[in-house]
This record gives sequence, structure tokens and C-alpha cells, in this order.
Amino acid sequence: MSAAPEIAMHDCRKAFAQTLIELARADERIVAVCNDSVGSSNLGGFREEFPERLINVGIAEQNMVGVAAGLANAGYLPFVSAASPFLTGRATEQIKADIVYSGANVKLCGQSPGVSYGELGPTHHSIEDIAWMRALDDLPIVVPADPEQTVEAVRWAAEVEGPVFLRIGRYKVPSVSEGQVPAFRPGRAEQLTDGDDVTLVANGTMVTVALQAAGQLEASGIRARVLNMATVHPLDHESLLRAARETRGIVTVEESVPRGGLGGAAAEFLAENQPARMRLLGTHEFAVTGDVEYLFDRFDLTPGGVADAARNLLAT
Repeated sequence: MSAAPEIAMHDCRKAFAQTLIELARADERIVAVCNDSVGSSNLGGFREEFPERLINVGIAEQNMVGVAAGLANAGYLPFVSAASPFLTGRATEQIKADIVYSGANVKLCGQSPGVSYGELGPTHHSIEDIAWMRALDDLPIVVPADPEQTVEAVRWAAEVEGPVFLRIGRYKVPSVSEGQVPAFRPGRAEQLTDGDDVTLVANGTMVTVALQAAGQLEASGIRARVLNMATVHPLDHESLLRAARETRGIVTVEESVPRGGLGGAAAEFLAENQPARMRLLGTHEFAVTGDVEYLFDRFDLTPGGVADAARNLLAT
């Protein structure tokens, strides 16, 4: 018996960095602003090709966002790239006042979100970033699931006028949108599987987990619809309404706090427009120190955990 083909795994940060280089070749306004994070943001190639267009402010995130706002006001197109816990946590006031309130044309790129930093613990986990950013008026929030979506989301962010928050995953993931054209549509969910029993709504790293959970459910006779909800704001209301009307329950899955995150956004909308039975999976407490696999297991962010949540929901 031949071995199953190995699934290719990809680093979305590399897709982000390479796309930024390609965009910068065509647009001299593009600059990268970072906080001593050239390596973790994969900006080494950008620095080599455009040394005068990379501004490294050091470990000073509030200053980093202020510098980016100033560059935007001067006609540049800044991509701010930093670890998401420090970009969104330490510089929330500057993001609110200098970027979102002012409508500055700055692209905020939160790298290594969720529990990506594993053993570094709660200070480095970025599980609140979506909730924080969702609270800021009309800021678009995009959480790509794979390199194809990352590439298209970065290109879209460069074209749209005004602030954008991109959440770029740290560890490698398989492609979930290969063959889809386009792989990313702002404000639109991509339906990856069909099903009329339960809907699994996920984004980022959790889309792969949701697809695997759908496979487990299929084996037990439960047909799961999987929605890749890459845009948390604006949310795809039409897809959620169809899910609430056409399936018997909805499970949201995210590598973040559901309170104010993807789960919260979906629940808020459906509560007012089409009440549905729901389970909101995510990180519900400060994540303890441990590697990523341990943390995912702790929070039931595994194919088995998601499948069990769907079964329990349907059984109620």
C-alpha cells in the first residue's frame, strides 16, 4: 500500500513579506515600519531590496504607530508589521486616535497572533487583538487562512484607502483555498463544504481544524457546512443568515477570545436577525504556558474538540 501524499505546509508570514516586496517594486509610496521585528516579520528581504524604505523604531510600539501615521500624512503607504500582542496591546490609543479616528491610510499587520508564541505565555499570546480592534469604529479586520488568502488580502489592503488590520499567522498551515478564484473577497465568506446539519464558522489557522472536524462528522453521518470567515469586519451577514436558516446550529472556531471576536460578532448579528443555537469555541481564559499543540487541546481547538462541540449542540 502506498503512503498517503504529504500535505504541503506554508508560512503565511513569508507570503505576506514576498507580496509586500512585489507591491513595493511597483509603488514607491510603500514603506515598512516595524518594532525591532525584522526577523519575526520576515522583512529581511524587504530591507535588502529597499533599505531606505524600512523604518525600524526599536521596541517602541506607540511611537511606531505614530511614525506610520505621519508617513501616511506625507503621502506614503505604510505597512506596520509587529507581533500582534504588542501592536494591538501597547499601541491601542495610537491606533484609535492616530489611525482609525483620523482615517490614516495605514495597514496594521499583526504577526504571530493567537497562542503562536506557545511557551512564552500569556504576555506574548495575542488572543484579545480581534476584540480590541473590533471596538474601533469601522476598521476592516482580516484573518487569512492560508498563503493564497494572505497574498490577496495584502494586495487588497494596499489598494483600499484607509486603515486595515491584517492578522498574519505564525506557524505553517496547509492551503484551504487552492483553486478558488479569488481566494479572498473582502466581507465575503468562502463556503468550503456543503452540509445541512451544522455550520462550522472559522478563520485563520482554525479553518483547517474545522475542515478536519467536518470530515470526522461526515464519518458519523453528520453533514457540516464549513465557512471560511476571513473578514471579521465587515462580517458576511448573508452567509450567516443562510447558515442559521438552513442548518440546525452554528459552531464558531477561532484562535482568539470569542468575547468580541469572531464568535461574538456572529452571535451579536444573529441574536438580532436570526436567532440560532450556537457554540463559541476559542480561548476563554489566559492561556497557560505550553506549546501550541497543548494549548489547542486545552481549549478544544482540535478536530475532535470541534466535532464534539457540534455533536453536543445538535443533541440539545
